[in-house]
Amino acid sequence: MLTFLLVRLGQAVITLLGVTFLSFLIIKMAPGDYLDQLRLNPQISPETIETLKKQYGLDKPVMVQYIKWLKSAVVFDLGYSFQYHAPVIKLIKERVGNTLLLTLTSAVLSWFLAVLLGLLAGFKEGALIDKLIKAYAYTFMSFPSFFLAFLLLLIASKTGALPVGGMQSAGFESMTTFEKLLDIAKHMVVPVLTLTLVSTAGMLRLVRSSVIEVLQSPITTFLRAKGVPQRVIVKHVLKNAMNPFTTLIGYEIAGLLSGAALIEIIVGWPGLGLLMLDAVLSQDLFLVMGGLYIGTIMLLLGNLIADILLALIDPRIREREIIGR
Repeated sequence: MLTFLLVRLGQAVITLLGVTFLSFLIIKMAPGDYLDQLRLNPQISPETIETLKKQYGLDKPVMVQYIKWLKSAVVFDLGYSFQYHAPVIKLIKERVGNTLLLTLTSAVLSWFLAVLLGLLAGFKEGALIDKLIKAYAYTFMSFPSFFLAFLLLLIASKTGALPVGGMQSAGFESMTTFEKLLDIAKHMVVPVLTLTLVSTAGMLRLVRSSVIEVLQSPITTFLRAKGVPQRVIVKHVLKNAMNPFTTLIGYEIAGLLSGAALIEIIVGWPGLGLLMLDAVLSQDLFLVMGGLYIGTIMLLLGNLIADILLALIDPRIREREIIGR
């Protein structure tokens, strides 16, 4: 297991280096930068701009700039934001909790519903409940998440049941702890519901297919012939149907994070999505790179967790991975 983990960690480090280097290169190749905006301000002298370039190392070759940034990023010193005039790591710390709150809540709900509905549809193949579950899956797999978010926001605004327009900090300090939690929960409904509905639709189809495949296997037929209780069969089916589902967890985490960024922008949720949008629009180099760096680490951790779970469920996976190398 240790060898398996070391191999996976090595792959994660290589991926992280590749993503950050290509991102840095693309950002530097893009026309203009944040300092170009300062040049348009007649109150800022060219000497001041040159001083800023030297201060942040922007006068060096691209490769030198990247290596300097990477050395600092290893210890999570992600530089200074031009736009916010604050350390990048401080800005990310203020927002990453909000993004994780959305993604983790959506992930737990999605995986629970996918397993529950997938099992139900698989055991009731061809029945009315199976047809209804498949109809839900096909419907919401066809819905773009941003369109569903707009639709839910429209319903919320028409009914007045939920707040729209993003989180407001005004008056937040005067609220009690319960009122704060209630306000946050109300603002979470639309983004969490959007992410959960779309994510569950794709995963439950995979669970359903895996359940049907296990139910039709010789071992399940043998268990039924022996008169094994239904709960034992359900336990057997669930354990054997989890392999492909567990493999998908890493990809779903990636999808939830990327989807959450878009949904945050639409509903005004104060997470990394809004922060990254502002950083890109203002060409804030270090803030963009910091957001990409933390986001990539979160995705790699999600995939690593999925790999570990899969290896624990099926030891053949880790043996095959290690022997193959």
